[in-house]
Amino acid sequence: MEYGLIGEKLGHSYSKEIHEMLTDYTYDLCPLTKEEFHPFMEKHDFKAINVTIPYKRDVIPYLAEMDENAKAIGAVNTIVNKNGKLYGHNTDFSGFLYMLKKHNIHVKNKKCIVLGDGGASKAVVAVLKKLEAKEIIIVDIIKTDSAISYEECFEKHTDAEFIANTSPVGMYPKSDASPVDLSLFPKCEAVADVVYNPLETKLIAQAKNLNMIGVNGLEMLVAQALYAVEFFLDTQLDKSKIDEVFKKIYKEKADSTS
Repeated sequence: MEYGLIGEKLGHSYSKEIHEMLTDYTYDLCPLTKEEFHPFMEKHDFKAINVTIPYKRDVIPYLAEMDENAKAIGAVNTIVNKNGKLYGHNTDFSGFLYMLKKHNIHVKNKKCIVLGDGGASKAVVAVLKKLEAKEIIIVDIIKTDSAISYEECFEKHTDAEFIANTSPVGMYPKSDASPVDLSLFPKCEAVADVVYNPLETKLIAQAKNLNMIGVNGLEMLVAQALYAVEFFLDTQLDKSKIDEVFKKIYKEKADSTS
């Protein structure tokens, strides 16, 4: 494999189609069990790869260097092999920032909730900090030093004005699930879901029904892929390709499910 994606379960991934629309290399999906992951990284027989759940932090010990975004987030989703040394980047940050700006979602001085406490959550939190959110509450199914429980969220933080879902809840094939009931958050103005399959999660459908801005993760996925390609090939791409590829993929997937 020269270019591709590693993760534990990749059956839901659109990354192959997206990368091959953005550029002219072959992009392979490479699911790895936890036992297969370490030998794969030790061998690092690739030019460049993307990394998804659950390996965004596990790859860090194999890297010679990380860029500032990856260091700030503590997670890596893009690795480039330069003369046998591995360099880590995080394009989830740029992808999420693109999604917020595209939909005119403003979080400055707003109270924000981030659902989930994994690698994607760290990128979202970093973006919200950059955009000067007033308060950022991380919520997870297990209470930790960095995250509160859902029970505590419902007790104390239903005045949130923005919610981002970085948990896998609502992802295909369990598309009928939603991480929260948005009717409990009367001040919420906008919801962003990093889940992109299905094209409209139950969470985003409810957001729209409640007249909130609701955005699924497909645009973020395409945007972070374009920024990854720039690292892979050490080049600059026309950013208008993000919208072009997003619309094409969205139409294909919508047609295939209708």
